[in-house]
Amino acid sequence: MSVSVKSVTKLYGQQKALDNVSFEIGTGQIVGLLGPNGAGKSTMMKIICCYVPQSEGQVSVAGYDTINNSIEVRRSVGYLPEHNPLYLDMYVKEYLAFVAGIYIKSKLIEARVKEMIDITGLGLEQRKK
Repeated sequence: MSVSVKSVTKLYGQQKALDNVSFEIGTGQIVGLLGPNGAGKSTMMKIICCYVPQSEGQVSVAGYDTINNSIEVRRSVGYLPEHNPLYLDMYVKEYLAFVAGIYIKSKLIEARVKEMIDITGLGLEQRKK
């Protein structure tokens, strides 16, 4: 999956959160957004994930424009912010099962949650190694 960001600016009133930002992420690349507080990292991620629109510029994910094809982009992207924005009283497995219930059949949820726990190394078995 590729990401293309071209000349993106984001304004909140008169405040520029992003100013003419451009970059490309090729399929299979792993990247990180680094910068000090207030640099626009979270704003950029919200634009890429279609949570907020850019004020100017173009963004595409997997070939889909984030403004005109936001449903297709959302099907292609998963975004987990630093702080879980919902249900702070849930444990990881509970939260994953809750979100999975929105997207997949209930009989598959337990196996998928276990798979994700194993892949990410969050299981007890992984911590003992």
